[in-house]
Amino acid sequence: MEVLYLSCAGLDVHAKTVVACLIKDGKKEVRTFSSMTDDLLLMSDWLISAGCTVVAMESTGVYWKPVFNLLEGLMEVLLVNAQHVKAVPGRKTDVKDCEWLCDLLRHGLLKGSFIPPLEIRELRELTRYRQTLVKEEASVANRIQRLIESGNIKLGQVASNVLGVSGRVMLKRLASGESDAEKLAKLAKGSLKQKESELRRALQGRLTSAQRFVLRELLSRVDELDAAIARVNEEIKQEVEESENPFLSEAIELVQTIPGVGLRAAEIIVSEIGVDMRSFPSDRHLSSWAGMCPGNHESAGKRKSGKSTKGNVYLRTALVQAAWAATHTKDTYLSAQFADWSNTKENSVRWSQSVTAF
Repeated sequence: MEVLYLSCAGLDVHAKTVVACLIKDGKKEVRTFSSMTDDLLLMSDWLISAGCTVVAMESTGVYWKPVFNLLEGLMEVLLVNAQHVKAVPGRKTDVKDCEWLCDLLRHGLLKGSFIPPLEIRELRELTRYRQTLVKEEASVANRIQRLIESGNIKLGQVASNVLGVSGRVMLKRLASGESDAEKLAKLAKGSLKQKESELRRALQGRLTSAQRFVLRELLSRVDELDAAIARVNEEIKQEVEESENPFLSEAIELVQTIPGVGLRAAEIIVSEIGVDMRSFPSDRHLSSWAGMCPGNHESAGKRKSGKSTKGNVYLRTALVQAAWAATHTKDTYLSAQFADWSNTKENSVRWSQSVTAF
């Protein structure tokens, strides 16, 4: 096979070590470095002094990131899918792994994964952390709902949002020891005032001292998470405003023109795919990368499975949420498409079955 790179390297990255195989003018040299920064700098100097122009490594957890950060800008770095570079069975060692990577790279048989530029990775770090906080808050909210239900407090049967403005005031009073349903119901605000009679019945429960203590702790945790989410939102806003890329802010605004896509979803979408669409040959490639298109498994003329790939979990979640929001918009192309699809008998049955299974 034709040799495309005269000097290249394959890296087998682990938590504590990095095994590097360098091929220069057909000669192999293998060295092992620790994953500490000083040793990674020595590896970088060694590769540069050898005239190495391109490096390949597998995407193993987060261990590849420090290596990538140090080599980025000094040479081309390919992050490859481990499933695409499996070596011959029975020859699995760190040295063999890095040699196999280097051999494949040398002949141009590796394809690098999409890695956005630094400023997009910084934004991605923030949006992913915010999603973690949102999930944690949802988990705490579910725990609160289960707790008050066990004390026969049926607030969730009357209020659409237990942790809304009125709901929080009532829950805090319950946690502090208040048990008079009449007084608690009068704390309702806004449209919930119209349901005072229902609230009086719903708030006639029996919380034990232990349940009140746990409720206080959970409500305190919700307040902490709200404050953390607010701080992250402010940091994301500042990151976008101070970005040197003039298209970043504009891209977030343009994405919001899509029905169903709000500010938070737009920030996630842009942080995951960036603003340079040349990384994806077509819209179909992007859809496949996000795990939003049907699978393709056919044999002997029979379609075996249409299961989609996992794709990018963060982007996929944001797109699904945006799609659900788009179905509830009025007088838009996307909502009309959903209405036409759901009105057919076959899809209606399939939809009801999927909801029941869920």
